Amino acid sequence: MKALGISGSPRAGNTEWMVKTVLGAINRAGIETELLLIRKLDIRLCTGCLTCEAGGKDRKGICKLPDDMNAIYPKILAADGLLLGTPAYFELLSGMLKNFIDRTCAIWPRLEGKYMAGVSVAEEGVGAAIDNLKTYATLCKMSWVGDVTTLAKTPKEASKNSKLEKELELLGQKFSRVLNKQI
Repeated sequence: MKALGISGSPRAGNTEWMVKTVLGAINRAGIETELLLIRKLDIRLCTGCLTCEAGGKDRKGICKLPDDMNAIYPKILAADGLLLGTPAYFELLSGMLKNFIDRTCAIWPRLEGKYMAGVSVAEEGVGAAIDNLKTYATLCKMSWVGDVTTLAKTPKEASKNSKLEKELELLGQKFSRVLNKQI
């Protein structure tokens, strides 16, 4: 079993801490985890060329853009579960995470049957950010495991919230049970 955490924040702060906390709980349950920090990757904007769609549902999972996504696709496909984290900007996903999701067009039909969870943080309101993630999971036919959201104004504020930390731990434990088919 493997869980892949993806942080869609442009800085090391609340979102990254939330993703790492959930992944830590998953890892303690004996499941391999990996963290991808989108801010450290070269992921260009989708040009809408549709080249990646060749082959329909059996598409090869290759994008013609020469960036880091072609190396990331195998990691996504090898994972049994995906944990996506985003700061909420204007109560929506971060542009970084939305672009990442758009770039999974090359493999989205092959995500069916995987599990997915989400975390989000905002200064004043998470709004539709988690709903955006749930929509992505539904379109890709992934099973939604759960989510945790919080409000925080400064980059390290969330990590000082012990109640939030417990919620994240519980999400990680639930994700672990789902991946181990114990629910």
